[in-house]
Amino acid sequence: MLEQLKEEVLAANLELPRLGLVDFTWGNVSGRDPATGAIVIKPSGVPYETMKIDDIVVVDAEGQTLEGALRPSSDLPTHVELYRHFPSIGGIVHTHSTWATVWAQACRGIPALGTTHADYFHGEIPCTPILTEAQTANHYEAETGLAIVARFREGKIDPKTMPVVLAANHGPYAWGNNVHDAVHNAAVLEIVARLALHSLQIDARLPPMPQHQLDKHFFRKHGPGAYYGQR
Repeated sequence: MLEQLKEEVLAANLELPRLGLVDFTWGNVSGRDPATGAIVIKPSGVPYETMKIDDIVVVDAEGQTLEGALRPSSDLPTHVELYRHFPSIGGIVHTHSTWATVWAQACRGIPALGTTHADYFHGEIPCTPILTEAQTANHYEAETGLAIVARFREGKIDPKTMPVVLAANHGPYAWGNNVHDAVHNAAVLEIVARLALHSLQIDARLPPMPQHQLDKHFFRKHGPGAYYGQR
């Protein structure tokens, strides 16, 4: 199972530049093996164009290396905290994609303005609070993950219906049932971030879409009553 997951994580990482979600080495994908809890993740600072399967790193649920000669992504502690507190997810993506990062740098959530947003995200895409000096100085990457978890708990946000978040002053994270879903959600987040910014440039006072329309579009694709697509 781990060999298959390593192949999937490598393929997912290579999708990021193809989708225009990363520049240089600014991003990472991880996947979790549900049987063992092991996490498979991109190595730190390795260019996508040279990355190969032997570079992929396997760590345990606490982030200790089990397999691989290279250091894992420096964002690994964030991934560890998200997997620990959101046990339903199987893959995580972090990027500095342009449009989502614009919102993260503005420290603002992305309002649900239309059905493209509502098809994937049930409400405003949240942004975390800015990390304190103490949080930044001590275990910064783990504190980033804990800030995401705290934002979801305080806002009573379900990570299943909101599989994305903006880390303030930093960038977006996305997750899903597996690495493929996580990459897809990261790509949709980038599109939604761009649409929202342009919409608000037309009218800065534009209100969020009506709740009944948001619910209709989200639940026609998600949940027991979903009817979008084929059986």
